[in-house]
Amino acid sequence: MPIREIFPTKGEKYQDGESDGIRYTLIFGGASLKESYKMIKAFLNEEGFGDIPLPHSIEDLQLFRHPKNTKGQIVLFEDNGYCHNPIKILFPLDRRKKNILYLIIYNEEIEQHLLRFHGKLNE
Repeated sequence: MPIREIFPTKGEKYQDGESDGIRYTLIFGGASLKESYKMIKAFLNEEGFGDIPLPHSIEDLQLFRHPKNTKGQIVLFEDNGYCHNPIKILFPLDRRKKNILYLIIYNEEIEQHLLRFHGKLNE
């Protein structure tokens, strides 16, 4: 069954990703960033999230990446990537990981889902 229909329970492994019952996280590392994004799009479609609007291309996705700060500061409290409830596609903060993308899917069925997605609820 697709994740959107049956969300993985806490501690459950599903397709090499991990779930805490609230969010499911999976790391994609293709031969290029473009390939990683292509894999994420295919995965989301297979798992019932084909209706979620996504950036058209990897170039569009990169517009959501935090700009490299010339003063050496990093942003700690904002997501570094694209967010559209219930998914987040994030770039690693370590820019040496050039082909890596993180996919986080939030469980839409849990109480106060939207607050959790936007980081407004302490857990």
